[in-house]
Amino acid sequence: MLERFSLQGRVVVVTGGAGLLGRKHAEAVAQAGGIPVLLDIHQDSLDAAVMAIKDEYGVESLGLMCNITEKQNIEACLATVLKTYGRVDALVNNAANDPKVGSSIDAQKLTRFENLSADFWHADMAVGLTGAFFCSQVFGHYMATHGGGVIVNVASDLAVIAPDQRLYEVPGLQRNEQPVKPATYSVVKAGLVGLTRYLATYWAEVGVRVNAISPGGVFNGQSEEFVGKLAQRIPMGRMANQDEYEGTLLYLLSDASSYLTGFNLVVDGGRSCW
Repeated sequence: MLERFSLQGRVVVVTGGAGLLGRKHAEAVAQAGGIPVLLDIHQDSLDAAVMAIKDEYGVESLGLMCNITEKQNIEACLATVLKTYGRVDALVNNAANDPKVGSSIDAQKLTRFENLSADFWHADMAVGLTGAFFCSQVFGHYMATHGGGVIVNVASDLAVIAPDQRLYEVPGLQRNEQPVKPATYSVVKAGLVGLTRYLATYWAEVGVRVNAISPGGVFNGQSEEFVGKLAQRIPMGRMANQDEYEGTLLYLLSDASSYLTGFNLVVDGGRSCW
């Protein structure tokens, strides 16, 4: 049974591969015997991630600088991957702007729904949703015409529940000055779940499985106050550790989930149960 979790020899493309979770996704692929291909716009971070994977796991991964909002960039990356490895077996659509809640009053005002600019909206959609659309077109079409494969879209618990804006409240500020999680994040992540279901049915007959994972919040040095407030909203009483999604991703990428497609797997410590 454990052999079904193996990714031995499989080439897995991870977008946003030099970021916090992207790097963990790539490491999970390497640990399971796969070959991670990291796409990101930051070459220095890519180089560091590739080197770390080689040092830690002895896996020669590939890091490609790529702007996923430009389809031609993605097509060039596919050509490089095919020239290097001769195949693509899976795609993890992980890249996103992930706008942080601003600390200054000006930033707080700008992220409130009434003040959200078209430029802000389009920038977040371009990376998080249009980028996944383009990558699925390019890599997904290749897999659909070469024997099948797997796509995993990284959504969020905020694809299935609304942000609790009380988490970000600052005492003493007027309501129209309070920081909020911007609407773009929820829309992008919910859109990825919709894309998952669409592609799961669209490519089912040609052997491409498409699922989503909706992680809860990951601890990454947030303030004690914020972590405490969020933990009260999670039945398990804490945020996720950075490596706690690796097993779920491995399950979705591997043959262990061979009869699973079109599903959004919520891994949030129980938060969406409340």
